[in-house]
Amino acid sequence: MACFSVPVASAVAAAAAGKAHKKSANPFLQRLDWFIKMSFGGGFLLAIEHVYHGEIIFSWPFLTAMINPADTREMLLEMATSGVAMTALLFVVWVGMVLVSIKLNKNKCVR
Repeated sequence: MACFSVPVASAVAAAAAGKAHKKSANPFLQRLDWFIKMSFGGGFLLAIEHVYHGEIIFSWPFLTAMINPADTREMLLEMATSGVAMTALLFVVWVGMVLVSIKLNKNKCVR
């Protein structure tokens, strides 16, 4: 229903953090744009899927789950479970990508 909003919110928070630490020597902060792009991309594709299934409409309140209070509770539960799980998986994949890129860069310097 609204699980796509969690990765998008994490991308916005990561973008704000990235601006604060723009010139850091930390390799994770240097590659934070990868996480931001992955989160925005995943959230965008999930939003398209929710529009296709009729869970997002183009009139107020935009999310069909917000019309009925019982559905709103279910939506918040889905955000807390599915949305957080997807964001955590994105984060783990991003950390793995950064570690692999660090390893590859070290190997290039040795040769």
